Amino acid sequence: MTVACRSALRRAALLALCPFALLTAQDTPTERLAARDVLRKMSDLQRQLDVPALVARLSAPNAARDAVAARAKALMDSELLAMADDITRHPEVGFKETRSVGILVAYLRAHGFDVQEGVAGLPTAFVARYTKGTPGPNLGIIVEYDALRGTKGDFHGDQHSAQGPVGLAVAVATAEFLTSSRTPGTVTVFGTPAEEMMPPASKAQMHAAGVFNGADIIVRSHSSTATQRPAPGFGSCCLNIDAVRYTFSGAPSHQMMPWDGRDALTAVIELFTNIDGVRRVMRPEARIQGIITEGGKAPNVVPDRAVAEFYIRYPDEVYLTQVREMVDNAARAAALATGTKVKIEGTAGARDGVSASTINELAFAYLKRYGGGKVEETPGKPQGYDETGTVSRDIPGTGFSAYSSTGTYHTYEMEADALGPVGHSGFVVDAQAMAALLYDFATRADYRAMVRKEFDGTRSLFAEYVGALGPAYPRPVVKDP
Repeated sequence: MTVACRSALRRAALLALCPFALLTAQDTPTERLAARDVLRKMSDLQRQLDVPALVARLSAPNAARDAVAARAKALMDSELLAMADDITRHPEVGFKETRSVGILVAYLRAHGFDVQEGVAGLPTAFVARYTKGTPGPNLGIIVEYDALRGTKGDFHGDQHSAQGPVGLAVAVATAEFLTSSRTPGTVTVFGTPAEEMMPPASKAQMHAAGVFNGADIIVRSHSSTATQRPAPGFGSCCLNIDAVRYTFSGAPSHQMMPWDGRDALTAVIELFTNIDGVRRVMRPEARIQGIITEGGKAPNVVPDRAVAEFYIRYPDEVYLTQVREMVDNAARAAALATGTKVKIEGTAGARDGVSASTINELAFAYLKRYGGGKVEETPGKPQGYDETGTVSRDIPGTGFSAYSSTGTYHTYEMEADALGPVGHSGFVVDAQAMAALLYDFATRADYRAMVRKEFDGTRSLFAEYVGALGPAYPRPVVKDP
């Protein structure tokens, strides 16, 4: 028997004992070692929940559930795919999505939702509530609508243009069911702008303002290169992020007499040089990605203002604080060396969120049931359903990811697929699966209890995990020369 075969058998045996034992591992060996006790407790929690049996019970034939899903599909086919195409063809970047928001809000109002616009001080954020039902579980749906900034113009290379229409189909189908069946429950749609632009991180700002308070579950959809779902635990799709803007201020002068000025552009260039110099003493998993957004106005004038924006990333928030400190110090050193001044503005753009198998696995079962293509049976890395992590730490939920593009993320190919059969098919599958899961959550108190048990248990383990990582990243002692 080959080494590969023995390894495969060991993996299969371990998965049989605990389906998620190998799937909750964190990104780095340091994290896995420091948090080994936490990961063991998480595996114990998954065994207690017996999620496969739960999914089998809930996903059994159910005519009422399938009728709600069918209504969501009918809305997509008759009205909302056309809306998604329209938004795709009229891209608007973050905090400027006025046309897109106007379309979404008008549709919600026409279907009995009360809409509040401009929430949390964000002009293109909104909350829409269906108030014709009776008090019960508050079913939340996040929708996004911002486009990417591209060198050829703004474009929907992440298919956010479809998230609104998909969410609207689910909201209307679910609200109609709650009312017609007299099932206790309410539906709330959260319009969240500028997912692709930080700072500020709009969902974090909305959460801090209490916008998501009262939601018992939140679902959303997203473009995907396959039909997939995350493993349970905690994590982020794209690492923990600090989004930081460095603004350098100098003094102008004629370029023939540059000594009369102070060059802010040189300071920005020095910042990049300093970062490259310090990378060798950072852990290799760190990612520091920056661009120069302002660098002067004319070649014959010494630039007195220059700006660089960075995403500073690391797999966990604990060591990220050290990486951020080094980059900030690189900026201060650049200012000192060039006789300029620097203003540092930063936000916690993304943090690990909580991922619940009781929701993820049922969502995945419905994605397959309603025809999701290119299915990936092995769960991906754990991650929260919102990119900031803040919402998914406090409210259980999941993101639905049916196969919707042959291209990869943030590409013109993905935008093209949003207008074609691959994207349309995936969007309809997402809407059906989301409606089916919200039906189960609204009608099954036992399911709600299971979700809450897992979510509370995982969240407490997350706090233990962060605490365990502290000693894993000792700071070197630097003595005075």
